[in-house]
Amino acid sequence: MLEEESSSDTMEPQTKRRKGSSSACEPDSWVPYPVLSDQQSQDLELVQAVAAPILNKKDTSRLIRELNSLYPLTSLQHIKRVRAVKEKGCLHPLEVLVCLVSDSPDKTAVSIDGLGEPFVVMVPARPPLTRPQFELASKHWPTSFHEDKQVTVALKGELFSRPQKLRMHQYMMSALSAAKAGRELGMEPAGAVVVDPTTEEIIAVGHDCRSDHPLHHAVMVCIDLVARSQGGGGYSFDRYPACRFTSTNSDTCEKVPGTEMSSQPYICTGYDLYVTREPCVMCAMALVHSRVGRVFYGTATAGGALGTKYKIHSQKDLNHRFEVYKGVLAEQCEELNSLEKGK
Repeated sequence: MLEEESSSDTMEPQTKRRKGSSSACEPDSWVPYPVLSDQQSQDLELVQAVAAPILNKKDTSRLIRELNSLYPLTSLQHIKRVRAVKEKGCLHPLEVLVCLVSDSPDKTAVSIDGLGEPFVVMVPARPPLTRPQFELASKHWPTSFHEDKQVTVALKGELFSRPQKLRMHQYMMSALSAAKAGRELGMEPAGAVVVDPTTEEIIAVGHDCRSDHPLHHAVMVCIDLVARSQGGGGYSFDRYPACRFTSTNSDTCEKVPGTEMSSQPYICTGYDLYVTREPCVMCAMALVHSRVGRVFYGTATAGGALGTKYKIHSQKDLNHRFEVYKGVLAEQCEELNSLEKGK
C-alpha cells in the first residue's frame, strides 16, 4: 500500500498533492513508450523480385528444390518461398518467389518447367523485428517473424500495469521536485532519481549542479550519489538538500557516509533511472558504464542521446545495453523545460 504522507528528509516518492496543481495529474494521462533501435523503428524497405504462378500444385516441392538450387535467396531467408493466392476463381492458387530482379538479366525471363508467366513483386528486404514491421511486410509477401512480445505490448503502451505506472509517476514527481529545487538555486531545471525496482526503494535523487562543475549534469550527480551509497563516490553534494542518497544496506533514508559496499556487481546494475529530460551523450555513456537497467525520461531534448539524435542504449558494439522509455509525465517535464527556455 502506498504511503500517503512523506517528510522532506525521506527518500520515498512524494505522494501528497495539492488541489489544482500539475502533480494531481493521474498516471492514466501519460503513456511510456519504448525507444527502440534504428533497426526496430525503421520504415519498411522493399526490393524487387521475380515471382511466377505454380501451374500444378503437385509440382510445388520439385519447383522449390530447383529454385533453391538455382536461386538460393541467401539474403532473403525471412521470406517464405511460396504464397497462396487469395483471389476467388484464380486458376493458379499458388505463386512462388523465383529470384531477385537483380539476379535475372532481362528482369522476367525465367524459364522453368511448371511455372507460369513471371511477374515482378516487391518483397521486404530485411526481416521484421516488430509487429508493425511484420504487418507491413506481410502485405507484400509472406514473411517469417520471431516476435518479441514485450516490444509488441510496449508499442501499444500496455507494458506497465496501473499500479506500476503509479509508482513510476511518483518517482518522476521526485525527479521534478529535485529539478525545481535546483532551478531555485540557479541551476538548469533537470532532475533525476535512481530506483531499485526489486525493493521499489529510491537509492538517489539529484539535480543539475553545473555551477560547481561543468560535468555535474543531473544524471551524473545521481550516478555519483549511487556510488556514495555503496561506499564510493567522488564528490560531495551535501550542501544541496535535494541531492541525497540512501545506503543500499539500510532501511533508513538518511545519508550514511562510509557505508558498506553494495552487493550489486557494479554501481547501477539492475537499477532504474527516472530523469526529467532526455540525457545527453556524456550522461548516456555514463549510464552504459554504470550498467543501468532501464531509463525513463519525461521529455526529449535536441541533442538527446537516447532517441532524438542518437540511440546509444542500442549500440551493438558497446559492452552494455539497456531499455529506454519516454513520455513519463511528459507534460510536466516539458513545462519545466519551457520555463527554462522562457528565461
